[in-house]
Amino acid sequence: MTPSGLRKSLDVVAAIEAAKGVIVLLAGFGLLGLLHRDLHALGEELLAQMHLNPAREYPRIFIDLLSSLNDARLWSMAGMALLYSTIRLVEAYGLWKQKTWAEWLALAGGCIYLPFEIYEIYVKVTVVRVSALVFNLLIVLLMTRVLLQKRKNAHPK
Repeated sequence: MTPSGLRKSLDVVAAIEAAKGVIVLLAGFGLLGLLHRDLHALGEELLAQMHLNPAREYPRIFIDLLSSLNDARLWSMAGMALLYSTIRLVEAYGLWKQKTWAEWLALAGGCIYLPFEIYEIYVKVTVVRVSALVFNLLIVLLMTRVLLQKRKNAHPK
């Protein structure tokens, strides 16, 4: 059993992972809602409602991206969203139940993003990028502490 403070922190991380899983799952269902639709026209309609000129650079990129999507790509993206959300929800469940495998998964998941976040800050420092790095470092440090605490409790002197 982990100490009370670590337990509460694990619950927070579990809630964050569950929220990420639910959000991505909903996004996947949203992608399925785009099946059999004229995405080019939908994109132009959306840009018009936002009062953006579709001839400008970024709106044009958005329209081109939507135009490149087809039903097979939408199904593929929805499938990837389902896989990602399943991993996040299983991880959240494992963290709530204090399963060691979930703590290792959270640690590995946090570590994977660190090099990319550091590179992004190297390219351009922004509040969002620094915040993401700090947040992720906190999760990595927390998971490390939890796993070390479990190891200490399993092998008392």
